[in-house]
Amino acid sequence: QVQLVESGGGSVQAGGSLQLSCTASGAIYAAYCMAWFRQAPGKEREGVAHIYTGGGNAYYDDSVKGRFTISHDKDKKILYLLMNSLKPEDTAMYYCAAVPISAYSDYVCGFRRDKYDSWGQGTQVTVSS
Repeated sequence: QVQLVESGGGSVQAGGSLQLSCTASGAIYAAYCMAWFRQAPGKEREGVAHIYTGGGNAYYDDSVKGRFTISHDKDKKILYLLMNSLKPEDTAMYYCAAVPISAYSDYVCGFRRDKYDSWGQGTQVTVSS
């Protein structure tokens, strides 16, 4: 079981930046899908970005493409989400999630929430206009 703890959330004005961190501990290995999801009040949890810790390209939802960057420090077991040009619609609770890539039969990470078996407690991001 992997334990995930997010940090770095806060309140910013539109156009500002924040960097979220997710520290992983426990039995996490190199071949993991790690992702950021977010959930705004009254809305479903949605995928924002994911990355394969074994190497390869990151993937972004269209709503954040060009503004957010996901990265991973394998040695420190930390997942990052750098968020630039923030908009009020980015306001949400942000969650870190992880799952062995073997959960995907095609070995390609994705945004299926039911695949991810480890979740953090979330960190709040609030963007004011």
